[in-house]
Amino acid sequence: MTDITFETLPSAVSILLEKVEKIENSLAGMNNRQQEPDRWMNIDELSGYHPDKPAKKTIYDWVTLRRIPYHKDGKRLRFLKSEIDSWLMGAYHKTEEELYEESVRFVNSKREGRR
Repeated sequence: MTDITFETLPSAVSILLEKVEKIENSLAGMNNRQQEPDRWMNIDELSGYHPDKPAKKTIYDWVTLRRIPYHKDGKRLRFLKSEIDSWLMGAYHKTEEELYEESVRFVNSKREGRR
């Protein structure tokens, strides 16, 4: 690190102001970008969106093995783009709370089925 003296102070402040301005411009550019809204995809759209363009059977296998985040609406499978993006990046993991809630729902559904 360079020692700043009284004589070098004006040039040091000038350099800092330039750097701050670059940071501000970068942040403004990031804020101006329009983020694509989250959307639902069906199995065909997922196949087209996934970088490897997997076959439908492969996606069904992933769902059966619970390797991919999905939602089921009756008989239809739905995939949320944000969850798929996280999954593709390797960051999708259910929280302990999500796993607990899922297990409670499962147990309750089994109990209701016995009545």
